[in-house]
Amino acid sequence: MPLPYHYIFRNLLTRKLTTALTAGGMALVVYVFATVLMLEAGLKQTLVATGSDDNVTVIRQSSQTEVQSSIERSQASIVESSPEIAYLQDGRKAISKEVMVLVTLPKKAGGAPSNVAIRGSSDIGVAIRPQIHLSQGRLFRAGSSEIVVGRSIAERFANAGLGQTLHFGQRDWIIVGIVDAGRTGFNSEIWGDAEQMMQAFRRPVYSAITFRLSDSERFEALQHAIGNDQRLTLEAKRETRFYAEQSEMMAKFIKYLGMALSVIFSLGAIIGAMITMYASVSNRVAEIGTLRALGFQRRTVLTAFLLEALLLSSIGGLIGLLAASSMQWLTISTMNWQTFSELAFSFTLTPGIVLDSLLFALLMGLIGGVLPSLRAARLNIVDALRAG
Repeated sequence: MPLPYHYIFRNLLTRKLTTALTAGGMALVVYVFATVLMLEAGLKQTLVATGSDDNVTVIRQSSQTEVQSSIERSQASIVESSPEIAYLQDGRKAISKEVMVLVTLPKKAGGAPSNVAIRGSSDIGVAIRPQIHLSQGRLFRAGSSEIVVGRSIAERFANAGLGQTLHFGQRDWIIVGIVDAGRTGFNSEIWGDAEQMMQAFRRPVYSAITFRLSDSERFEALQHAIGNDQRLTLEAKRETRFYAEQSEMMAKFIKYLGMALSVIFSLGAIIGAMITMYASVSNRVAEIGTLRALGFQRRTVLTAFLLEALLLSSIGGLIGLLAASSMQWLTISTMNWQTFSELAFSFTLTPGIVLDSLLFALLMGLIGGVLPSLRAARLNIVDALRAG
């Protein structure tokens, strides 16, 4: 017959200090584990959300980023003639030929320099990206030295507020608007007129072409047509896929580093749980002997001690997960290793991370509790009662 559950709870409550210390150690490990996964998820979500499934991005073949890509004007005209491109309500084609460059600007805090992505685009480029909303001011005018900045740029960089002036590309640019692109990478960019940017940076070619499909089902046919056109050296990707690829290198580094730290920390938590459970067995030898004398089988004692260890780890897991969830309110910025530009993103907690974190906590409890539980189950009844 199974032992009552209140017996297991009582055993944890009678050792408040050791229970708190062991649960705290596990909570710390789960906190690290969960925040690493949240960091990875936040990075991926930020870049994936930057794109739209109905949009297509065209870059030079083998280019990993827009900064590395170059598209001749003649090639851009061929792409623009594709029948798969949708039209805006005003009759213009929903296509934006864009240029991307990097500049170094000082941050507000300490004045440390950091790379910022400058996107030369147009009002069409804004129109085909519904994630972008103007929060202050207005959009830049074509043919002018006006720019709009993402919310993260305005918050983190010096002289990046509405009405202020930034100097790059050997000229001054006045900020006429601030855009809020939600939790997307566009919040970490500066936008201006494409032709003006090309002149300022002496760049005669585009970096990428982005357009909206008239029929999303036509993407594969379009991709095949562009990839096999002998006049072109370009490739087409769905915008969501294009931006997802930008996160792969950094996301893998964060995940592998975080998992290594979690494994190292978890060894300490497992040893702590094991010591706690061994101490529990040593202090309750006579009690275990009495239970065996009353007819409780070895399997029942083993199960009871394992459940005690799992309960201890689950308490620590819940505390660690609760602490990690508070990180969702924090936004951090770092360099995207593939684009070498500043990128701001937030920690993101998903149901999958919650489940993985709790399972990780239970695994630590299981590993830490199995040997002490086996020792308790193997105690000889006579020896245990004599020791009491």
